[in-house]
Amino acid sequence: MSKVVLVTGASSGFGARTVRALADAGHRVYAGIRHTTDRNRPAVADAARYAADHGVDLRSVELDVSDQHSVDASVARIVAESGRIDVVVHNAGHMVLGPLEAFTPEQLHEVFDVNAASTQRVNRAVLPHLRRQGDGLLVWVGSTSTRGGTPPYLGPYFAAKAAMDSLAVTYAAEVARFGIDTTIVVPGAFTSGTNHFVHSGRPADTTVADAYETRYAGLSEQVGARLAEITPPKADPAELAAAIVAVVDTPKGQRPFRVHIDPVDDGAETVNRVGDMVRTAFYRRIGLDDLLSPRVDA
Repeated sequence: MSKVVLVTGASSGFGARTVRALADAGHRVYAGIRHTTDRNRPAVADAARYAADHGVDLRSVELDVSDQHSVDASVARIVAESGRIDVVVHNAGHMVLGPLEAFTPEQLHEVFDVNAASTQRVNRAVLPHLRRQGDGLLVWVGSTSTRGGTPPYLGPYFAAKAAMDSLAVTYAAEVARFGIDTTIVVPGAFTSGTNHFVHSGRPADTTVADAYETRYAGLSEQVGARLAEITPPKADPAELAAAIVAVVDTPKGQRPFRVHIDPVDDGAETVNRVGDMVRTAFYRRIGLDDLLSPRVDA
């Protein structure tokens, strides 16, 4: 059944692949892109061209996840055009690279805002519609860095992704009785085919960053290079988009809580399996096991 889907952070990388894959699967897809009339105008044109060439329903919508007014306007437009919204894919994010001490508190705040707090803005705009419908799906694009191998110089990003994962786990229980489903998709390190490392931010305190170079010279470059060395040659970011399509197309109540797409196999799947098992057992122990899956009305 065709669904109305919003994907945040869809101008490039995982997001751009995901909106195309979902549209190819027959869904009406809104690519959430900020700066649609200037900086990201080429991305909007590419999406429109793809829709025309492939005969799919792929639309771009101005969406800045750091601005509640922008988020509210985007969701209002989608509901006005389509009458409903069925799926939200929380994909927007930004990576930073450098010694943790060299990032200012303001930079940390910004990283947490983009990668974690932004999902709250989107949820507050979308969930009233999903609760009213008694149906919906939240897909959270996380990171293996929250539980698996954590190389240095990526601390702010890893911490923010861990915060987002925690929000996703809590939301899953709190929206289940409204019939809203949750899946956390957990990608590992893809060193090619995305812009994560190329467009990563850098610390503002260059004096501290330079001090670290006296003992950790070249480590910023080494992190990406070492990850690339252990990444299988056939690792393809399109696998993430395919996994999201599969989740969206799976009936409510049968969707997996987590899906790992980790070519490096950094151990996150093992740790998450234990954590989710403990969560399940605890909910059953306190008599809240109905919160482990969405309510499905007859």
